Amino acid sequence: MNQILTQCPVCKDELTITRLHCSSCNTSIEGRFYSGAFANLSKEQMKFIEIFVRNEGKIKHVEKELSLSYPTIRNRLHEVIRAMGYEPGKDESTSVDEETRRSILADLDVGNISAEDAMRILNGEGS
Repeated sequence: MNQILTQCPVCKDELTITRLHCSSCNTSIEGRFYSGAFANLSKEQMKFIEIFVRNEGKIKHVEKELSLSYPTIRNRLHEVIRAMGYEPGKDESTSVDEETRRSILADLDVGNISAEDAMRILNGEGS
């Protein structure tokens, strides 16, 4: 099955879904239907979102399943966010108070946490 078109190939304006059809019972429904932001995603991006949701958004688990690095997972997530029409981090408040920042850096200094974990915490992502 082909992926749904969201943009007119002639004028580049947004296409409107006006007909739904069941190939099993031959029922058709006509009207104006909203396709949603997910319609703009490629098959690869949809597969990534499926894995991301199945892993409850835990990037460490997605890293393991896809055998990819944290930065690669973040980049793929940012690509999906942009494809959905949003800007990654726009509403993100990543400011960590000074006491917490110093504590994280102290833990990093003595080896209690990895540099990767420290960056995640400092970026407001938790562990």
